[in-house]
Amino acid sequence: MSEPLKLEAQPRATEVLAGAATQPVHAYLFYGPRGTGKRAGALAFAAEIIGSNERGRRLALAGQHPDLSIHSPEGRSLRVAEADDIIFEVSRSPVEANRKVVICERFHTAEPEAVAALLKTIEEPPAGAVILLLSEEIPPSHVTVASRCVVVEFDPVPDAEIRRILEAEGVPLEALDSIVAAASGDLSRARLLATDKGLAQRSQAWAAALGRLDGSGYTVAKLVEELRGLIDQAQAPLEERQTTEAAQLTEIEANIGKQARQRREMDARHRREQRLLRTDELRFGMATLAEIYRRQIGANPQADQRTAKEAKEAVTAIGRIRQAHASLIRNPNEALLLQALFLALPAIQQPLN
Repeated sequence: MSEPLKLEAQPRATEVLAGAATQPVHAYLFYGPRGTGKRAGALAFAAEIIGSNERGRRLALAGQHPDLSIHSPEGRSLRVAEADDIIFEVSRSPVEANRKVVICERFHTAEPEAVAALLKTIEEPPAGAVILLLSEEIPPSHVTVASRCVVVEFDPVPDAEIRRILEAEGVPLEALDSIVAAASGDLSRARLLATDKGLAQRSQAWAAALGRLDGSGYTVAKLVEELRGLIDQAQAPLEERQTTEAAQLTEIEANIGKQARQRREMDARHRREQRLLRTDELRFGMATLAEIYRRQIGANPQADQRTAKEAKEAVTAIGRIRQAHASLIRNPNEALLLQALFLALPAIQQPLN
C-alpha cells in the first residue's frame, strides 16, 4: 500500500491535494513563490492520479510516466506555439492509466495570446485529462484562467522549517545560519547551498567589498571581476546535479529510444536554472551590502555631525541597491550592473561586526 500524499513543508497544499487525489477535477493552479515545491508537489499529485502501482508511481515522481507530460517555456515567456503543444498533449488519450496529467510550468510568464488559447481547453477539457498550472503569481491577464481552476496555494517556507529540514538531512549546525540566510525562503536553493563549499567565501567577499572602494573605476572593475568569478564557482553543485540528470535521460534513451521533447525541455530548464542561480547570487550579495549600510545607520544613537552624514549616505546607498535589485528582473548585463552600482556606493572603511 502506497504512502499517503504529503508535500514537504506545505501542510495546507497537502491537505487539499490529498483530498482531491481520488477524484481530481480537470484543472489546478499551484500558486506560490519559487522554491516552495510546486514542481515536486505536481509530480507527487500526478503519482497519486496515474501511479496505479509502484512502478507507475516511481515513473511519475521522476517525471517519466507515459501519461505525464511536462511543459516549460524555453524562453522568458510561454508563447502561443508552446500553448498549442500543451493543448495537443491534453487531447491525447492515456496509454497506461485512466487519466493523463499535463503540467505547465511558469504559467505566470504566459503571453496573453497563450493564456487565451489555454482558456478554451481548460473550460472544455477532454475526459480523463488533468491540467496542472504552476505559477509564481497571478497576473491580471491570467485571472479568468485561474477562476476555472482549483487554486492550491504554496506558502513561503519559513526559515525555521528550512533549518529543521536541513538539520534532519545532516547539514552541520555551524553551516545552517549562512545557508538559511542565503536561501531567502527557497528550500531548493537551501539544499543546493548545503553542497556548496564556497558559500562562506562568497559571503565574506561581498561583506568586504565596501571596504575596498576608493572611487576608482579600476578598483571597481577588479572587484566585479572577482565577485563574478566566485559566482561562476557557485554553479558547480548545480552543474553536477544537471550532469547526473542528463546521464539518466541518456540511459532512458538507450532503452526506449530518443526523447527529443524531453531532452529539449531539460536543456532549456538547465539553462534557466543557471540564469536563476546567478540572479539569486546577485540578490544575496546585494542583500549583504544593504545589511552593512543598515547597521551603519543604527550604529551610534548619539550620532555627531559626521556619523549623521554617514547615516544619510547609507540611506541613499540602500536606495541604490534596491534599484539595482529591482532591475534584475530584466536580465541586465551582469558586469555593467555591478560596476554602476559599486561606483555609486560610498565606501565603509571599517565594516561593522
